[in-house]
Amino acid sequence: MDRYNHKKIEEKWQQYWDEKETFHAPDDSSKPKYYVLDMFPYPSGSGLHVGHVAGYTATDIVARFKRHKGFNVLHPMGWDSFGLPAEQYAIRTGTHPAITTQKNVDNFRKQLKSLGFSYDWSRELATSDQNYYKWTQWIFTKLYEKGLAYEADMLVNYCPHLGTVLANEEVEDGKSKEGGYPVERRPLRQWVLKITEYAERLIDDLDLVDWPEHLKRVQRHWIGKSRGAKVKFATACGENIEVYTTRPDTLFGATFMVLAPEHPLVAKITSSEQKEAVSSYLQKIASKSDLERTELSKEKTGVFIGAYAVNPMNQEQIPIWIADYVLMGYGTGAVMAVPSGDERDFEFAQKFNLPIKAVYEPDYVEHPDLLPEGMTAEEAVEKVLAGELCWSQGGKCINSESDEVSLNGLSVKDAKTVVIDYLVKKGAGEASISYKLRDWLFSRQRYWGEPFPILHFEDGSKRVLELDELPLIPPNLEDFKPTGDGKSPLARKTDWVEITDPKTGKKAVRETNTMPQWAGSCWYYLRFVDPHNDKEAWDKQKEKYWLPVDLYVGGVEHAVLHLLYARFWHKVLYDCGVVSTVEPFQTMRNQGLITSRSYRIPGGEYVLPEDVTFRDGDYLHKETGDKLLSQVEKMSKSKLNGVSPDEVIEEFGADALRLYEMFMGPLEKEKIWNTDAVSGCRRFLARMYDISRSEKLSDESSEEASKLGHRMLSGVMKDCEELQFNTAVAKMMEFMNAFTKLDSYPKDIVRMAAFALSPFAPHTAEEMWANIGEEGSISHQAYPEINQKYLSDDTTTYVVQVNGKVRGRFDLPKDQSQDQILDLAKEHPSVSKYLVDAEVMKVIFVPNKLLNLVVKKV
Repeated sequence: MDRYNHKKIEEKWQQYWDEKETFHAPDDSSKPKYYVLDMFPYPSGSGLHVGHVAGYTATDIVARFKRHKGFNVLHPMGWDSFGLPAEQYAIRTGTHPAITTQKNVDNFRKQLKSLGFSYDWSRELATSDQNYYKWTQWIFTKLYEKGLAYEADMLVNYCPHLGTVLANEEVEDGKSKEGGYPVERRPLRQWVLKITEYAERLIDDLDLVDWPEHLKRVQRHWIGKSRGAKVKFATACGENIEVYTTRPDTLFGATFMVLAPEHPLVAKITSSEQKEAVSSYLQKIASKSDLERTELSKEKTGVFIGAYAVNPMNQEQIPIWIADYVLMGYGTGAVMAVPSGDERDFEFAQKFNLPIKAVYEPDYVEHPDLLPEGMTAEEAVEKVLAGELCWSQGGKCINSESDEVSLNGLSVKDAKTVVIDYLVKKGAGEASISYKLRDWLFSRQRYWGEPFPILHFEDGSKRVLELDELPLIPPNLEDFKPTGDGKSPLARKTDWVEITDPKTGKKAVRETNTMPQWAGSCWYYLRFVDPHNDKEAWDKQKEKYWLPVDLYVGGVEHAVLHLLYARFWHKVLYDCGVVSTVEPFQTMRNQGLITSRSYRIPGGEYVLPEDVTFRDGDYLHKETGDKLLSQVEKMSKSKLNGVSPDEVIEEFGADALRLYEMFMGPLEKEKIWNTDAVSGCRRFLARMYDISRSEKLSDESSEEASKLGHRMLSGVMKDCEELQFNTAVAKMMEFMNAFTKLDSYPKDIVRMAAFALSPFAPHTAEEMWANIGEEGSISHQAYPEINQKYLSDDTTTYVVQVNGKVRGRFDLPKDQSQDQILDLAKEHPSVSKYLVDAEVMKVIFVPNKLLNLVVKKV
């Protein structure tokens, strides 16, 4: 019998699938569809590591499973190929980003094909292909026409070395995550998308989709809807400072005000005595990102600006400060500080010796968990009232009255109503709904991105390019370095920038900023339904057939931005009448991280695993013998702990790698990689292969084999529906352990085993299919019918108890009566000895499960 040769088998079937275009998805509306999608990768120079393979394997299992279930499956793959890394490589080497990107794409494609993923490669796309970004630019024109794209001077995170604006999430400790270069805050003219117009729908429509609850919660938190009031505080210069607060009931406790350092009124109302201190503070915080500024645990900093505002509830003057924890981009850039009820304000007031006025009497009976350790409730209340402790909960209002209005004794809810009514009556405020979500900063000062389809005229007007002028292709450059003055490298190409508009004959200037990498990934799922259409972005009938995406799988790190931006664009397109669904992704699942051990010189660089030895409980450097730090962390190129699938496939095979990644644990859980453990999955596959070539193969079935086969396939199918892939693999292994002990291997059950294995280890399943004499490929074959009679036993175990204690177990035919079990129990010595000199007081009988005798000694 031939031995299992994974290289030969996998090469054979990958060639077969390519030649036959086995996984081509026809636009056949007569069949039920299933659209399963991966978050497409950025094609980096380092290629895939085994951590990437988990999600791709999961979606491929679902795609293959659904084909067996009779669905027309769309399972495409493409490349998120614009982006900063390729541009940085171009700056270092002079290689055009298109060349680097194509080389990386070719490597990624080769790796994915070697894993046997059933993608429809005829639909392959790349966001940096002009046939693709033509339509990205077209979508931008739709946003512009709907008033959802505008220009504004924005205070941004700007990295001079990278020459571009960075999102808050791309900055860490005042430096860029890409390269670790210093970042500063500077005002730049930017394109902005009005995502805030869709805030309410982005929250409400989460109820329409099947996503993990934590994912929905993260999106709702990011959007940050709250109800409260807008309040106006008068100043001596005649200007009002408007704040938004969710707690207008605490206004009597507002003892100072804090403005964002960038607030436009700071320059107007700062006193001459404080100008120098304010200027010094502004310079000090200039390089901090928004995330750093709002870090709760950081030390509070700020400066008094020498001006006062008037509290509209009691007409008291309160000092105005600036502090970096207040951001101009959130709310109104101004905060009414109530230190008695807000921890951050409390810490600020304590540090700068500002007044703290309690406006709620704390109730530690209602909230015992808030009582400070080592303190009685009475002591804590006394400290809150004295301004020495913060109380952020409600209760009954105190210290909250003026000549015109009193809140004392009211609950939070009632106090809010009274305050808002009073503010409206005085023209000092109104009820309001606010969102944390800010409009989307959409400009990047890069070369390797989509050019904006915009012309600027000398009179300040603009024109978006029409469809017949798209795509707008960037010029070829030899120097990809940023200009250093906040402009993109495109600004150097003046013959491309400064033109005469062919449609109007007027002098015009092209936009030199480019779109962020998010742009192309916002809508790629739509282009997959019609990737070769050069007349429109997609055919409406094809979109109506394939959308929404039935299952979308990707990393939890994209829980906010990518998903939020894609949902926003989709809703705009829905409002434009060009898509038929309200939401793009019906079901969303996150694969857990695959981590691996990394090694590092204390205080220094990472070390390759092959340069490490383990001795006496320590990890040591092989060459130097020095003790190394070791930890399990996310695979990455920089940590030298990424494992290439190429090496694993060479040694164990793609099917063994796929099977191991699913067997490691539940899809959504974090798992630790162990290359040595892949061998166990390869041995299992060799055993599977062997039963299809065995001399014990038989055309005759058996009751025992049928029970094993039908139960196994039924369980695996159910697990596939529920994405419980680890338990599906376990069921196949249990089946093999029992099946190989049989005297013969019925072909119909080996056929079932091939079907069960097919989504997980498709090359091996195809070879088993051929070995038992079946024609063609198993890929589109329908699952065999499950015979329900094999799923349940004819016998069951009856447990007999005496006074609640188990005294016997009997394997008997099902549906025995109480009297039959009782007679048997009385005759059996293990039970009967407990009935001697005893009277049966009560019999408790649970059919097919239990007989319990309640007895009393006589």
